[in-house]
Amino acid sequence: MNKNMVLAWSFVVALGGFLFGFDTAVISGAEKAVQVFWNLTEFEHGLTMAIALIGTVVGAALGALPSDRFGRKNTLFAVALLYFFSAIGTALAYDWSLFLIFRFLGGIGVGVSSVTAPIYITEISPAKSRGKLVGLFQFNVVLGILIAYLSNYLIGQWGEESWRWMLGVQAFPAALFFILIFFIPESPRWLLLHRNRREEAEETMKKINADNYKDEVQFIIDSRQNSQRAGEQSSALFSKQYRTPLILAILFAVFNQVSGINAIIYYAPRVFEMAGLGAQSSLLSSVGIGLVNFIFTLLAINFIDKVGRRKLMLVGSIGLILSLSLVSFAFFSGHTEGLSITFYLMLYIAFFAFSQGAVIWVFISEIFPNDVRAKGQTIGSLTHWVMAALITFCFPALTEFLGGGYTFLIFAGFMVLQLIFVIRMMPETKGTSLENMDQTINLH
Repeated sequence: MNKNMVLAWSFVVALGGFLFGFDTAVISGAEKAVQVFWNLTEFEHGLTMAIALIGTVVGAALGALPSDRFGRKNTLFAVALLYFFSAIGTALAYDWSLFLIFRFLGGIGVGVSSVTAPIYITEISPAKSRGKLVGLFQFNVVLGILIAYLSNYLIGQWGEESWRWMLGVQAFPAALFFILIFFIPESPRWLLLHRNRREEAEETMKKINADNYKDEVQFIIDSRQNSQRAGEQSSALFSKQYRTPLILAILFAVFNQVSGINAIIYYAPRVFEMAGLGAQSSLLSSVGIGLVNFIFTLLAINFIDKVGRRKLMLVGSIGLILSLSLVSFAFFSGHTEGLSITFYLMLYIAFFAFSQGAVIWVFISEIFPNDVRAKGQTIGSLTHWVMAALITFCFPALTEFLGGGYTFLIFAGFMVLQLIFVIRMMPETKGTSLENMDQTINLH
């Protein structure tokens, strides 16, 4: 197996994750300036913050269509263009409705990327290193978040309309991503299963595994024929045989968001200001959160193929319950001054990055059979982004009406449910080939 070749392809595609993370977090530094610039009401401000997530929901819902019809590679080209025009459009917009349209387009890019990029990496990765390689996508997501926070902090000192530069700089990595996609091949599994182009698939598989590539290609074809003989058709995602992976994907995605992660990513400076920090200190503390997220994601992707997905989730769930409870207690007791809230939130981010953050895109992309992988990934991703939009839209109202204490206590309660889910329902998928995954899922 040419490890360097697979790593290079995976890293290029994972750059879509960098843009995903940057686009998600960059608005946190601009949201107050945008509200003032257009004199937005609370509803309009909430819509401005949530519009990219609404686009993400649309992109996630549509993700399987271009990915299966036009191929993983061509879909990634479209994603790069969406990111590029979204960055340019939001930076130059002087009309609020145009700003919303371009943020919406960027959201579509995020949604499609969250379906297509993990699928592509999953389909070119060997079983023993699949977790680490797909984990590169999440690694780049948190790197994008960190760079967005750092960029916001630095650019935020440039003056009244610095928010335009905050949003516009994304055009540069988007252009780089578009260029680099030319240098990766199409997914061999897509070529085999959706276009029956065996020679092209074998050519790519040979670069991945020169010794056994023909056997692997034949195994993929045989696996599909066996599943079709058993009555499993690619159009029947909601049929009985796929019920277990569907339930797992939906629940996993729901728990990812009811941890409150997107509320923290989108509103980090606001949360710190709620705790009494000044505006610049809040932006700097957000950089700290991004750095912790980055470090612990890096740790997780080095452990995910060694200890497995399930153990990371067990450790993470317990840590999330503890850290969210501490944040809640700090708000209830009024002890939010100093570094306490910053420390508790960084602890929360560390446990999230080490578990849910690193595992979600790996787990959802690998639990579905080849024929329905894009459709299954779409359901998981769609659920994730619907919940993200709801949490992001509702978080300001929750904190206003319930206060920080009850809001974070609710998130902690959901993490108790996640711990039960991991113990009772979640299978271990490390080291299992994609073609044998259904046996692992159904035996659990």
